Formats: sequence, structure tokens, C-alpha cells
Amino acid sequence: MYKSVFIISKMDCPSEENIIRMKLDGMPVIKKLDFDIENRTLEVFHSKENLEIQARLEDLNLGAKLLNISTIEESEVEMESTAVQSKLLWSVLIINFAFFVIEITTGFFSRSMGLVADSLDMLADSFVYGLSIWAVGSTVIRKKKVARLSGYFQLSLALLGMIEILRRFIASEAMPDYRIMIGISILALIANSACLYLLQKSKSKEAHMQASMIFTSNDVIINTGVILAGVLVLLTQSKYPDLIIGSIVFLIVVKGALRILKLGNTTNL
Repeated sequence: MYKSVFIISKMDCPSEENIIRMKLDGMPVIKKLDFDIENRTLEVFHSKENLEIQARLEDLNLGAKLLNISTIEESEVEMESTAVQSKLLWSVLIINFAFFVIEITTGFFSRSMGLVADSLDMLADSFVYGLSIWAVGSTVIRKKKVARLSGYFQLSLALLGMIEILRRFIASEAMPDYRIMIGISILALIANSACLYLLQKSKSKEAHMQASMIFTSNDVIINTGVILAGVLVLLTQSKYPDLIIGSIVFLIVVKGALRILKLGNTTNL
């Protein structure tokens, strides 16, 4: 068994990790991939020497460079349970999709674009978790198809949301209900915190699991931002804090959609 360590200088987001996973998918010599997000390194465990691994990584233009290659005993490679991963990812997917329904409903009812935007971010995360479930065991063609559909759907919703925010900036609109904003966002914060706890508790080092943890960590920050917007609406008696936070969240959703589209359009050698 061989272990090749690569530095991936431009690997700084979950989507790029999934791009790498898809690029290397279908290579029978590869037994396991270990990503170190913070240090931007990738360990590839493979049954025999194979120059195609490095060639595929370099083809992505993410700054991939081989640091070293060594031989190890096969017993040193600890494989993670796909059944446990799938069960965990299904749990956080259901939580996120449920809060998408709750937030988008209460967002329209309370006239809060912050809640509407956060609901779409929850929906985006549901797609990310769905892609992660596909990554546990599926064909690369099917993964790419789901990625493209997810990306286009998120992008469309985010652009419609930005148009609505622009309309509300210009038009005379009633002030959003800060009580619903704060209350629902606190519940969403608790839900995302629970998801993050479950993901961290798994201590998984697989790329798609690490990606899910990063997205959930970002959600906690977004939820806090919507709560802050609700407080500022109360203090200022103005609609603008809600619209500003909503704009920021929609831009985050757009960025995530573009990354997923890049993931779906990645081609193998």
C-alpha cells in the first residue's frame, strides 16, 4: 500500500474538496482520501504506484504538488463506515430541510428578507448534504447531474431574492416583525448547532463529511447575523438592517451555487 501526500494550495472550500473527490472517482487503485482542510493537504492511499493520480490533480489547476510518497501496511488504513456516514448525513439533511420550510414560511409571514434568505441557505445546505450522501456511494455521473441541478436551482432562487430585496429597498414597505425574526433564528441556530455537534462527534476525516461541517459552521454565523438584524430592527425601527442581512446571505447562497456548478461541470481525464 502507498500513501501519497499532496499540497493543494488553492483548496480553501468544501466544493473544491468535492471537485477533487469527483476527479479521482473511478480509480480502483485508490482506497482512501484524507483531507486536511486547515493545512490544505491531501493524503491519497492507493494499492500501487499510479502517475495518473498526480496528473488528474494537476489538471484541476488548484496548485496540486506531490510532497512525498511512502509505503505503508494496509492495516494502517482505517476505513470509515459508510452506513454510519449515511445515517448521520440523512439526519442533518432532514433537520436543514425542515427549517427551510419553517423559515421561508415565517419569513414571508413576518415580511423578513433575512429569514427568507436564511431559509434558502438552509435549502442550499440540504443540497450539500444530499451531495455528500451521494458521495458515500454513487456513480460520478449521477453526482455531477445532481450537483448541476442543485446549483442552478439555488442560483435562480438567490437571484429572485436579490430582485425582491432591491424592490423593498426602493418601495415603501412595512417594517418586518422582529419578534418572529429573532425567535425563529434562535431555533435555527439551535438546530444548526445540533447538526454541527453531530458532525463533529463523528470525528470523520472524509472530505464530504469535513465539507458538511464547514457549511454548518457558516450557518451558525448566518443565524447569528439574522438575530442581530432583528435586534437592530427593534432598536432602529427600520427595515434596512433586515434587508442588508438578507442581501449578504443571498450573496453567500450565490457563491455556494457557483461552487456547486463548478463541481457539477468538472470532467475527469
